[in-house]
Amino acid sequence: MSDERPALTTRQGHPVSDNQSLRSVGERGPATLENYQFIEKITHFDRERIPERVVHARGTGAHGWFEAYGKIGNEAASKYTRAKVLNETGVRTPVFVRFSTVIGGKDSPETARDPRGFAVKFKTVDGNWDLVGNNLKVFFIRDAIKFPDMIHAFKPDPVTNRQEAWRFYDFISQSPEALHMLTWVKSPWGIPANYREMEGAGVNTYKLVNDEGVAHLVKFHWRPKQGVRNLTSAQAAAIQAQDTGHATKDLHDAIERSEFPEWEFCVQLMTDDAHDELDFDPLDDTKLWPEEKFPLLPVGRMVLDRNPDNVFAETEQAAFGTGVLVDGIDFSDDKMLQGRTLSYSDTQRYRVGPNYLQLPVNAPQEKARAHTNQRDGQMAHYVDDSGANRHINYEPSSLGGLREAPKPEKEYHQWVEGHLGRYQTSRTADDYRQAGERYRSFEDWEREDLIANIGGDLKQCPEPIQLRMVWHLWHCDHDYGRRVAQAAGIDLSKAKDLPPLEGRPAPGERRQAATYTNGRPEDNVPAGGNRK
Repeated sequence: MSDERPALTTRQGHPVSDNQSLRSVGERGPATLENYQFIEKITHFDRERIPERVVHARGTGAHGWFEAYGKIGNEAASKYTRAKVLNETGVRTPVFVRFSTVIGGKDSPETARDPRGFAVKFKTVDGNWDLVGNNLKVFFIRDAIKFPDMIHAFKPDPVTNRQEAWRFYDFISQSPEALHMLTWVKSPWGIPANYREMEGAGVNTYKLVNDEGVAHLVKFHWRPKQGVRNLTSAQAAAIQAQDTGHATKDLHDAIERSEFPEWEFCVQLMTDDAHDELDFDPLDDTKLWPEEKFPLLPVGRMVLDRNPDNVFAETEQAAFGTGVLVDGIDFSDDKMLQGRTLSYSDTQRYRVGPNYLQLPVNAPQEKARAHTNQRDGQMAHYVDDSGANRHINYEPSSLGGLREAPKPEKEYHQWVEGHLGRYQTSRTADDYRQAGERYRSFEDWEREDLIANIGGDLKQCPEPIQLRMVWHLWHCDHDYGRRVAQAAGIDLSKAKDLPPLEGRPAPGERRQAATYTNGRPEDNVPAGGNRK
């Protein structure tokens, strides 16, 4: 039977033959700037809502400070990074933290079953560092080109203006990489009790770089000293019946009582290579790094001790970006990180304005004040300091103005080599394994809530989506799939008889790595970029 649906195109009318992957240098290599399809898609998505945020619209924030221990685990922090903020002890770096829900609008309830944003702006002596993460340690997708599709599926139907379960599960059923995150979100971990008793995670893979120019892959984590507490659906419903902003009130009132919430900052570290011994790519945001192999190592602590004076001026105009890093912390080739780095700052320039970094909540501290040749634009209310000669707003110049900063003694230089193309990771056997492990790790009451939530949702979905979802969950864990099928009244045997998704590896199998040729058989090379 032929498919008569129109083919997907860009706004320029160009056919889109691959809507799943960014263009990158090799399977694991960095994304390239000429990703026109992605840039058109993500920059339009960034502008879909005015004036509130497209995602993370409902939020609250607080001021505080961060203090490093000077060590990472039992080693001096300088072994891994030259970032002063992670090395200098006795220094309290000012921070502003914004907590949020993801999908709902600005006035949506804080009891929503939804990931929670956990964004930290460090105002370091070397300038701002933004760590933009969530409460959960994994994500739904591994490639940023899918982000607009994911959010569209989770947002209200454009016709009914209601969030519909079938839209959510339609997307998930065709994206098995999301099964791990689904298992977290539909469990009680999908509804934190409040912001103070909530973990945080950078989610993306970054790099730490030391004075010798040696890099390590790193994941960042926040562990609350107050402990972790989550809500079942019934508990959340009881709170929502009385209060739609309970988490904002809880944080504000605790700080006013001088019960200052505190988190310990931890990292997981890996050597900077592909780690072929793992059955997943450490750059894949849908995967956890197993803590028994890569333990959480304490780095410092953060305390929130002051509420905003004005919610709009500080919390609503607070603007974060994953590309805001300081020397000693660097990008990895994580495709979600590379896409977010464009999208987040582009969104802020649209939402708040091109001069959003002049606002006090976003500006760096005085010791690291901005010196740029950037000028004008909407709502410019001062001119960045450009040196002694105010006539010179360019570089280089022999007449004054700004100069380039000194380069590090030993810079980090990553070797990159590979064929330019669009890739999915070939290490996808784990799309089911980690979801099953998470299911088995839950306590009985958490599993029961998870099954009830997914089962109740699937009752609202068409049969093809029901069957595919049960097929996926059964491959994660037989008990998982069986209990969901029972809860939703779905024929388990009919679900189990489905074939694997077309074009995707069956559970437990690796995707065949693509090969490319330059026209001669001897030029065939593996898709993954080589590292030296």
